[in-house]
Amino acid sequence: MPAPRLRTTPLPGIGVQYDLVTREQRHLSVVAHRDGARTVNVYRTDDPDSCAQSLRLTGAEAGAVIDALMPSHHSASLLYTTDLGLVAERVEVAATSRWNGRLLGDTRMRTETGASIVAVLRRAEAIPSPTPEFRLAGGDTLIVVGTREGVDAAAAILGRE
Repeated sequence: MPAPRLRTTPLPGIGVQYDLVTREQRHLSVVAHRDGARTVNVYRTDDPDSCAQSLRLTGAEAGAVIDALMPSHHSASLLYTTDLGLVAERVEVAATSRWNGRLLGDTRMRTETGASIVAVLRRAEAIPSPTPEFRLAGGDTLIVVGTREGVDAAAAILGRE
């Protein structure tokens, strides 16, 4: 079977559209918006130019779908797992989180969970090894490393509003 072809079309002022026709002759497109959002469109089989379903995803939602489609990932936010029982996972700080605007050290993350925050992703920037004085912001994605239980506990702490 030939490799699927992905057609790319620049959309000035909007982003880029990616079109794919599946082996079952279904037309699928994804519009990657400049703000990080994605719109997924599935077209009708009887009229390939007519959109049957359209779904707009935030950047974080699109990332979760991408992770779910990756065969090596077991959860939407799981980045890596080892034979030592450690996992690395992305945890987002919601805009409504009580931690929005507060210091990382205030979370007492390592003390409470044993998990470590090894990096923060903020917009297009990666901040490695944030100190306890690092100020969290809504929309930050924290890279958390620890045991499965520790990372789950860290996610629960960060999810508190």
